[in-house]
Amino acid sequence: MDAGLSRGLWLVKWLLAIPHFFVLFFLWFAFAVTTVVAWFAILFTGRYPQSLFHFNVGVLRWTWRVAFYAYAAGGTDKYPPFTLEQADYPATLDVQYPQRLSRGLVLVKSWLLLIPHWLVIGAVTGSATWAWRTQDGPAGVVTERGGGLSLLALLVLIALVILLFSGRYPRPLFAFIMGINRWSYRVVVYGALMRDEYPPFRLDQGPDEPDPAVPRDMDPRPAGHQGPPAGRPGRPDGGGDRG
Repeated sequence: MDAGLSRGLWLVKWLLAIPHFFVLFFLWFAFAVTTVVAWFAILFTGRYPQSLFHFNVGVLRWTWRVAFYAYAAGGTDKYPPFTLEQADYPATLDVQYPQRLSRGLVLVKSWLLLIPHWLVIGAVTGSATWAWRTQDGPAGVVTERGGGLSLLALLVLIALVILLFSGRYPRPLFAFIMGINRWSYRVVVYGALMRDEYPPFRLDQGPDEPDPAVPRDMDPRPAGHQGPPAGRPGRPDGGGDRG
């Protein structure tokens, strides 16, 4: 999260991000098509075409930058760049390229195995809806529906309202919001067939995701450290697709 966030800029970030929403609409259509192509490739060859993989990671990375800026965290005032590649930006996303993928898992990954995760993520990120029935004259009944914010959206809104009046974004709320986002993107990556490792049922809270190769009680980083765990491979900025 950036220090010194503007108190009121978040009120218009959704408007400023409209060009990104427009581009992402088409990118996600392409993401769906390339995922279908990758499904067949994995089924017959056991490999995810590398060019398609990096494109799909780029779409997720672009989406996450816009989400972090506008609606899923509000953690930066820096306008997200229009690129699929890694960029100098406070929010980043990294997925390691798998050399081999299971041909059998591809048949059940994105629907059957993810049902427990979809239930949890849906409860946290899905909008609440309700319905009621009203009498429309003597001839019929009209059913009306309404909706509200998801838990994630509500937490972000609470944090930003506090920012508006106090000038400070509550750190505990930021950590929890990041945990929800991190869990959600892991599930999307698995459902998009990009990894075989089943996503864990946990909230890794805070600004950085812990390195799974380093036990938490052995992570040598000092408290509050903002960089990647010691020994973690990748680019100096902590990003990059690692093959």
